[in-house]
Amino acid sequence: MHNLLRNVLAGYVGVLASFAPCALAQAQDIKIGFLGGFTGPLETMTPSIHEAAKLAVRQINEQGGVLGQKLVMPQGDSTCLDVTAAVNAADRMVNTEAVTALVGPMCSGETIAAANTAAIPAGVLLLTPSATTPALTELDDKDLVFRMLASDAFSGEALARILKQKGVDNIAIAYVNNDYGRGFATALEASFTREGGTVAASEAHEDGKADYRAELGSLASSGADFLVVLAYVDGSGGTIIRQAIEGGDFARFAGGDGMVGDSLVKAVGEGVLDGMIATRYGSTETEGTAIFDKAAREIDIDPAAAFAAQAYDAAFLIALAIQERGENTRDELNVALRKVATAPGEVILPGEWEKAARLIGEGKDINYEGAAGSHEFDANGDVPGVVIELVVDGPSFRDVGPVK
Repeated sequence: MHNLLRNVLAGYVGVLASFAPCALAQAQDIKIGFLGGFTGPLETMTPSIHEAAKLAVRQINEQGGVLGQKLVMPQGDSTCLDVTAAVNAADRMVNTEAVTALVGPMCSGETIAAANTAAIPAGVLLLTPSATTPALTELDDKDLVFRMLASDAFSGEALARILKQKGVDNIAIAYVNNDYGRGFATALEASFTREGGTVAASEAHEDGKADYRAELGSLASSGADFLVVLAYVDGSGGTIIRQAIEGGDFARFAGGDGMVGDSLVKAVGEGVLDGMIATRYGSTETEGTAIFDKAAREIDIDPAAAFAAQAYDAAFLIALAIQERGENTRDELNVALRKVATAPGEVILPGEWEKAARLIGEGKDINYEGAAGSHEFDANGDVPGVVIELVVDGPSFRDVGPVK
């Protein structure tokens, strides 16, 4: 009878433990999930972004792990455009893999969907390296959704200034019909008009079509001879530019960060796109930038790849937040994230995990200054932005420098 009662009580305690909120510390490994567009219109960008995040994980484990435990990063394919796939991938990470936090997703619409349906309801911190829609700023996210760069409201202003500085006065805009495209197009049109330019036409299109000649005909009939494409290099954006050249609709182009990829040049032929303008989010130059560049090159990651530095910092910051929190829990991880990312505190640079863990253990404040610069999150989880101008020169995009 005594043994029976003991077994019943043990089972009862076990059931209670299984329902304890955020009871993640039972696992031997600490998990940070990665959601990225391994398939879809950004599939050529994703490998560098993923490898950069994995670099942070590798360095942390080589220096003792998080809270003395191994850090692992299960991955999910959020596809960029398929919201259902993104939601399913996020749900698997949050509820099956039981991750403590998430790096990603990459694109704007999937980030909002993953946050609203999986991350926020479960109290999971989500830190995206690349989602830029202004809608994220106003999301009712319980202070759980952060990003490593500014919104497209900032990028639209920067691209407008570049175009005007180069003497472009009349443009047409082709944008993908999602949160990213709509937000960027709205910001660009408002800023370009404010700068004294004319937006002759601004039209949405659906990604995934084989033929955009009708859309191009409509845009060309506006009288503009300069086309700005706000879409994705491996999706509608690349097809639109290729068909615009083939049909003689446009010969001068600009694009946002989603269009920055050497696959675009390969698709139309070297020399054809020389002079095409593009923007992408860059980094504020700090001591940490050079440290990341060196570590990335040692394992064949291009440190200048779009959003690679941001992904590295996202993974490193989340790990620091867990270390600061002192336990593997989702609770109040947002508070810990702000603490480790913000001055004052002793500066921690990329790769300095052992130093950071020691200081945290001593009860001292730290301030991570990362591969992509300082990350002083504002009340909405956004950070100040740096936009880089690029131009196609021969086989690839060449970095011109920060937009003034």
